[in-house]
Amino acid sequence: MKIHFIGIGGIGISGLAKYLHSQGIDISGSDIAEGSATKYLRAQGVEINIPHSATAITNQDLVIHSAIIKPDNIEVQEAIKKGIKVLSRKEAIASILKEKRVFSVCGAHGKSTTSAILSAIFPQFGAIIGADSKEFGSNVREAKSESIIFEADESDKSFLNSNPYYAIIPNAEPEHMESYNHDLNEFYGAYTQFIHTAKKCIFNLSDPFLQSLTDIPAITLNPKADIKNISFSLHNDEPQTTFSLKNYGEFSVWGFGEHMAQNASLAILCAIEELGTTSLTIIKQNLQHFKGIKKRFDILTKGATTIIDDYAHHPTEILATLKSVAIYNSLKPHNKVIAIWQPHKYSRVLDNLQAFVDCFDNLCDELVILPVWKAGEAHIDIDFALLFAQYNPTFATHLKVKDSKVYLYDKENLIKTLQDALIIGLGAGDITYQLRGEK
Repeated sequence: MKIHFIGIGGIGISGLAKYLHSQGIDISGSDIAEGSATKYLRAQGVEINIPHSATAITNQDLVIHSAIIKPDNIEVQEAIKKGIKVLSRKEAIASILKEKRVFSVCGAHGKSTTSAILSAIFPQFGAIIGADSKEFGSNVREAKSESIIFEADESDKSFLNSNPYYAIIPNAEPEHMESYNHDLNEFYGAYTQFIHTAKKCIFNLSDPFLQSLTDIPAITLNPKADIKNISFSLHNDEPQTTFSLKNYGEFSVWGFGEHMAQNASLAILCAIEELGTTSLTIIKQNLQHFKGIKKRFDILTKGATTIIDDYAHHPTEILATLKSVAIYNSLKPHNKVIAIWQPHKYSRVLDNLQAFVDCFDNLCDELVILPVWKAGEAHIDIDFALLFAQYNPTFATHLKVKDSKVYLYDKENLIKTLQDALIIGLGAGDITYQLRGEK
């Protein structure tokens, strides 16, 4: 079978493309610009067209496109003209996973980390994750297996197409409500549908909705009762969280924070259900293979100036990340902690306004705010200076990093240099590329 992917450089589409290529499918793809995913696939012998072109559509059996691709895309139009079936990523997931034994991880926060931890425990399984695991340097574990670790996305309801054998849910906090007509009943109804599709469920009971599902047979984690003796340390200058889980003994996982212990515990409970308690030694050993994921507490530079990049773009995530920063700073003290926040989407800011104001409280010494990453939304005036006045924030249009220093700019004018500090970048926009000097 021949499949063409439009928007193949995106994290979601590239995951499907890499996985199907590893299964022996003949694939091709296109995107508007070159990126790490297109370079990787090209090196694997995959034909990539930059930019989109009608000539990319030849004799393929199927065309799959990312969510941002519109119906008037030149390749979509050419495929329709030639009678080739066209599916969105959301639609394609159902076909790709229908014959698989899927470990489907879904939730507002922690699903990438939990998925990557599961993949570390089960290296023999395939995996499609929404971020690059540092263990294997990709968002895909290219293994031929009937079982697959899959990060399922609730933002566009595509998790409903993931054919879960295991439904592993760290939380079900309302997010991406535009996909659910801003209706909580519709939102929780989708989660309920997802859960009822699964053969087995693993829930974190710290989430109120999951706690309410008393009629659903599930393996549950009650963090307050089940996780004990949490401690944090640096091993070879890398963050480590150690904890005891129920009566299964002590475990250690890369990263800092109670949320890391909870994410790891869900993966461990799933592994125990799958392998049995006789495999605890293997589970503990394989857990050590997890080395974090790109853009999640991603330590870019270390020293007097430490720069960390984190994808956190919701108040719950920012709060958890800043608590992890506080742990890191207690073990490796810096002169001060500086948070650089790039708000992601006007709608998210307005939906969680007070929570955004509160999540920085007492967790950073300085706050820098970049322009809102619009993600396709129309501009909305938000008075950040007034709302965040208690932090006396610095406002910058962009930043550059050189020689472990962060330079803040207002358009072309350098306004401030940040150094001799623990600097944490927060956001799901292009801040990650600015911090890495890629933009």
